[in-house]
Amino acid sequence: MENQITSRQKQLLEIIYDFMRNAGYPPSFEEMRDIIGVASNQSIIDLLDKLKKRNLIKKNEGARSIAIQPLGYKILGRPALAPVLGVTTAGAPAEMIEITGEWSQVSADVARLDSEIFILRVKGDSMINAGIDDGDMILVQTKKEFVSGNIVLADCDGESTIKRFVSEDKPPYVYLKPENPVYNKILFTDTVRLKGKVISVLKNGQWKYVK
Repeated sequence: MENQITSRQKQLLEIIYDFMRNAGYPPSFEEMRDIIGVASNQSIIDLLDKLKKRNLIKKNEGARSIAIQPLGYKILGRPALAPVLGVTTAGAPAEMIEITGEWSQVSADVARLDSEIFILRVKGDSMINAGIDDGDMILVQTKKEFVSGNIVLADCDGESTIKRFVSEDKPPYVYLKPENPVYNKILFTDTVRLKGKVISVLKNGQWKYVK
């Protein structure tokens, strides 16, 4: 809650947010120290530890691993940010292309999601009947469980693709379905892994839920 965070802690949280939005990655200890005006990295580390204990951020080793949690966005009253991780295909599975240093704002309701979210840019037209076109940005939520009908990010033998996950009681039973009749279904095998659920697609500057 906001009365559980000091003005200095909130100041640092705002610095992290602005740096991520403008630079495309979290600030270093030195950058946070210089902006906030303290003498030592330890002062920054102590503030980060307090933010982490209040579940406002999460981080691993090093400052560049910082990510703002849903409660942190709520306290700031600002739109959530999600990393643009790369390009995936809506077509034949292909290697995901990594993109670094780019973040995008997402809607307020997305900020309340507890699990990890990230953005991918779509290449291909196999999902056009689901409203996902070539060049669109999609928001993906990391999940471990999926239900039939979900649009998913799948890893097919080391290559990524966006398709609809289908599980039914008739052959071929479990498969990945394109939403364009010119593409073939992808049968589910031991080399297929579901990595995340596609939540929404960016259209005309607004995130729209996909079905």
